Amino acid sequence: MKVTRLPKDTGPAAWNALIGPAAPSPLEARITADWLVIGAGFAGLAAARRLAQNNPGDSVVILDAVGIGEGPVGRNSGFMIDLPHVLTSGDYTAGAEDGDTWANRLAIDFALEAAAEYGLPEEAISVRGKINGAASDKGLTHNAVYAQHLAEIGEAHELLDADAMRQITGSAYYQGGLFTPGTAMLQPAMFARGLAQGLMSNRVRVHDMSPVKALSRDGGAWVAETPKGRVTAPRVVLAVNGHVESFGGFEGRLMHVMLYASMTRALSEAEVARLGGEARWGITPSDPMGTTVRRIADTGGHRIIIRNRCHFVPDLALKGADIGRVAADHDRSFAARFPDLKGVEMEYRWAGRLCLSRNDAPAFGEIEPGLFSACCQNGLGAAKGTFNGIAAADLASGRESQVARYQSGRPAPIKTLPRPLMHLGAPATIRWRELAAGREL
Repeated sequence: MKVTRLPKDTGPAAWNALIGPAAPSPLEARITADWLVIGAGFAGLAAARRLAQNNPGDSVVILDAVGIGEGPVGRNSGFMIDLPHVLTSGDYTAGAEDGDTWANRLAIDFALEAAAEYGLPEEAISVRGKINGAASDKGLTHNAVYAQHLAEIGEAHELLDADAMRQITGSAYYQGGLFTPGTAMLQPAMFARGLAQGLMSNRVRVHDMSPVKALSRDGGAWVAETPKGRVTAPRVVLAVNGHVESFGGFEGRLMHVMLYASMTRALSEAEVARLGGEARWGITPSDPMGTTVRRIADTGGHRIIIRNRCHFVPDLALKGADIGRVAADHDRSFAARFPDLKGVEMEYRWAGRLCLSRNDAPAFGEIEPGLFSACCQNGLGAAKGTFNGIAAADLASGRESQVARYQSGRPAPIKTLPRPLMHLGAPATIRWRELAAGREL
């Protein structure tokens, strides 16, 4: 199969920029391996680690089209959420009591174990919980309904009033919040680069800047062609999220959107003092189409990240003007929440790819002999991607695990709507829901 599209990212991966450049390691030889993993995001790194655990002594090669931490893994907001929800639903109760809670928590534990094994700092990943922030009466109602639902299923949570939110965030914008303790917060580029480095000490070769341009079957093995090299392996795990369609898999069954984020420059000591609040926290919006906000205080100093707005991009290509239009929305959201930080500029702005299916199903399984897919994370890439990678590695290894059985038992992505309806309806639906989010945006 000839790969029809290569990943194209827009704007800098700010998390990667904060920790500085890494020396690239492109593949420049023809090599063989027992296993090939294509993609070094959450799913690919998890798959490679699980393959090494399942098959001690086997050789594993990871190929990634860009630098480690430069792709989608370094472009998300760094929330590894334990309590799932269906991203396309109107609130967080949808999906909150299904088996994905178990799956997400297993993924978090797997990530924490890897971080401990490879000596990653707490900044890379730590369980700190998150807050659903409510900036309106509608948001408070969403949180109250969600809190009641969590109580009914026995999940720990705490409702916060406006004063508590102000003490945490330094902002008077929020009328209330709902804290849940199980979310792990990541510096995602630091996490990904740390895992890649740790894996290289365990018979895993990692080659970035090595896009796969063709993947073909030659006898009993798969052959992946890169610009300057080739990998031959009997078994391959595709961990490329929405780009699985570029390899010919799940065509007509996946939806692609682009999300946007901005990160401030480092705050001065005077600005930190003026803002007040806690140094590290993360807020997801009570309306899923609202604004996600994080405050960090580690490598790169005290900074605030704003994420909102999304566009339907069926061809995985972003129009050049999109980031410019979204930037103004980010600036307005930031100014509304942090009027005491007037004059603080955004240093980084970027876009990140996200893949969904209509029925919230993963693109998972053995799609051809020896070719396994761990794709379509449905928006919650850190947790779902990690779990998907673990499951694909178990399935490919022939391991009878609860993880592989659970993921294999899920339905396949259903077909998308006819192309004309998708191209007209999806953008209109997204925009209507963004406008309906009101003050939460």
